[in-house]
Order: sequence, then structure tokens, then C-alpha cells
Amino acid sequence: MLLNLLRSGDFSTAMLSLLLTLPTILISLSLHEAAHGYIAYKCGDPTAKALGRLTLNPLKHLDPIGTVLMLLTGYGWAKPVPVNTRYFKNPKKGMALTALAGPMMNLILGLFGALVYAMLNRFFGSYDSNLVIAAILFFYYFALINVTYAVFNLIPLPPFDGSRVLLLFLPTKWYFSIMKYERVIMIVILIGMASGYFWTPIQWIADKLLYLFMKLAFLIF
Repeated sequence: MLLNLLRSGDFSTAMLSLLLTLPTILISLSLHEAAHGYIAYKCGDPTAKALGRLTLNPLKHLDPIGTVLMLLTGYGWAKPVPVNTRYFKNPKKGMALTALAGPMMNLILGLFGALVYAMLNRFFGSYDSNLVIAAILFFYYFALINVTYAVFNLIPLPPFDGSRVLLLFLPTKWYFSIMKYERVIMIVILIGMASGYFWTPIQWIADKLLYLFMKLAFLIF
């Protein structure tokens, strides 16, 4: 994201993009991780609450490398919320619900961003004001980043949230056989995304989903 803008030589646009996307990243990652912890807590696991992870304080959730990568490239990660499945009455179901909570939160935020973006365009789009333009751009980025982050995390491979849902459908033995290679898979995926091959389909899905959110938002406003 920011890296591509800097490569283009448009420094002022890159700085504007940073100012608009940094708050979004702080909000989105924090709510994503807090949602994991909250659902785990509601399913019976007090671990996240005991460690102070049921909070919107970004400092409790942000991973330095993952945050910088998200600013520079558009993809990254936060500190995973610790989950102890032994507290769940139904470990498979509890883990799946906990995993889905984060991406679902981002989809809700993405839809919210699209709605505010459409509303601002509808009622203030004709105003020749830098503040209005900045607000419209902010909520566009807010919607885009959250939808992209949701799609990214729903990849059905470890260590992404989508892989935890597989536990509902795969025999436990098969699932943990796959999970043994979590770090290797993560490295391969990051290399693939850096090269552009893996990132392209993710962005394509996110763009289609964002288009649907925007279409719905403009129908409302």
C-alpha cells in the first residue's frame, strides 16, 4: 500500500495515505483481536480476559512487525489472542466461533465504513472542502482495509483464522497433522504474497466484496 505509493514518487500522497490508514489499522486490528477474546470468554475461556486482551487499547494487541508490514504492503498481523480450548464445552465449536469472530468484526467494520462513505458522498460530496474530502477518503480506506483484512484472515490455511474453522470439518488427527506445518505454510504464503501471486486473488475477492458493500450502501443513501 504505502510502499507502492512511495515507489511512485508521490511523497505527499504517500503521507496522506499514512495519516488516513494508520487510525484504521489501529482500530481494525484492536477490534479484531478483542472480538476473538470476547467470544472465547463467552464460550468459557477466561484466558484472554485474565491477560487484559478484552480491551480496545491497541498497545495490547499490536505486533510491531505485523503493523509495519500492514502499513507498507496492506497485509500484516496482530499479536494472537491466547485461547485455551480445554475451557470450552465443545472445543471444536468454541475454537471455530472464536476464530470467526475476528474476520466477522472486520466485515461489520467494512460495511460500516461503506455506509458512512456513501452517506458523506450523498450529503457532502458537492462541498469543496479539504476536510470533507479527507473524511470521504478515510472511510473509503476504512472499508477497504477491513474487508481486505477479513478476506486475508479467512484463508483456510494455518495460521489464519479460517484454518481454525477446518477443525469442524476435518478429523482431529488430520487437522493437527496440517497444523504441524503452520510456520512453514506461513513463510510460503508471505513469500507468495510478496511476489504478488498470492496477494492478487485475495485483493480480487476483497474488491468484489467491497463493491457489494458499496452498492448496498449507496442503495440506502
